[in-house]
Amino acid sequence: MNLHYLIQEPKIIHEKNPVLILLHGYGSNEEDLFSFATELPQEYYVISVRAPYDLQPYGHAWYAIHFDADENKFSDNEQAKESVALIACFIDEIVKQYPIDTKNVTLIGFSQGAILSYATALTYPEKIAKVVALSGYFNQDILPEVIDTKAISHLKFFVSHGTVDQVIPVDWARKAKPALENLGLEVAYHEYPIGHGVAPQNFFDFKNWLLR
Repeated sequence: MNLHYLIQEPKIIHEKNPVLILLHGYGSNEEDLFSFATELPQEYYVISVRAPYDLQPYGHAWYAIHFDADENKFSDNEQAKESVALIACFIDEIVKQYPIDTKNVTLIGFSQGAILSYATALTYPEKIAKVVALSGYFNQDILPEVIDTKAISHLKFFVSHGTVDQVIPVDWARKAKPALENLGLEVAYHEYPIGHGVAPQNFFDFKNWLLR
């Protein structure tokens, strides 16, 4: 397996079960989002993936973030695209290994994981059904140059952000909805009066969205 992960098997077993793939943020690890696995719907496999790049002294990242002399932050987009390809390979491997319904794969990403969830779904739409993008933003620079709107037409997005997020400004997050709608996609967009995190109400709302 190309990426380390934690897995919770479904409590309600079908011939093929849906899967939720959790992608953590910069500097975190696979245990972070996995902490709410027990609260997720019981018919899902829940798989929490560790990002490939080790940070010092601890934690992991999907791609490097650099600061220049003026403290402007910029992302290593080439590394980000490599991680998108890694996630796509990972999906191929887990659907071979477990009885997963390949038509019901959902990515749940937080922060850097959300940024990559958008890109993975739009680059490999045949592998993904839904995306929950928590506290991230839509990075056009890591998307394919040409997006086939017919191939992506089934994708559904739940996007949420804290209005006082000090890491990724809410203005950045707000651009995702019109960008996705311009591609003809269905988007549920929510804001919460919190910083860079997931409020209980946010969790409740995306869980209900999944169950619908």
